[in-house]
Amino acid sequence: MEPFRTLESKTVVLPNQNIDTDQIIPARFLKGTDRRGLGAGLFAAWRYDEAGKLRAEFPLNRPEAKGAQILVAGENFGCGSSREHAAWALLEHGFRAVVSCSIADIFRRNAVINGLLPVVVDKAAHRRLLESPGAMLVISLETQTVSLADGTRATFHLDPFARHCLLNGIDELGFLLGHAEAISRYEEQRCER
Repeated sequence: MEPFRTLESKTVVLPNQNIDTDQIIPARFLKGTDRRGLGAGLFAAWRYDEAGKLRAEFPLNRPEAKGAQILVAGENFGCGSSREHAAWALLEHGFRAVVSCSIADIFRRNAVINGLLPVVVDKAAHRRLLESPGAMLVISLETQTVSLADGTRATFHLDPFARHCLLNGIDELGFLLGHAEAISRYEEQRCER
């Protein structure tokens, strides 16, 4: 996993509220445990028409969305089931962060363990971001801030352990493996008793 420190990117705004994990990645794309290919299924019911062609009006399909790494979403993003595939699909599409004023707990955990930064800002900052599609946004995990070019700035909180893992580009297993020597010493001392 790539360490996350600072991200500067334009945003894509998807203002819908209560976007659940089945809308993020529909169940028909969950036929395996491989992450590859899931980006194509991201928001499939909204991105594609019945013939499988891209809907030009959908925010992710607009030319100005190309290369955007920050998704600004409506309230209660990632609600629903606990499918980790939702975070995988967002990452494979190219997103590194999701910003909202509320993100479902299970989705937030799945995002962090896969290297996707879930950013929860206050409602005023959220409203400003929703009104600024395509704006350049700087997210600093080190200072836990988001900043627009116009000077709008907001802070966010992330659990200290999650923050540590993202800053260092490790998941929970990577954290444990980083302490393998200390764990071995503990086990040896424990066995000596």
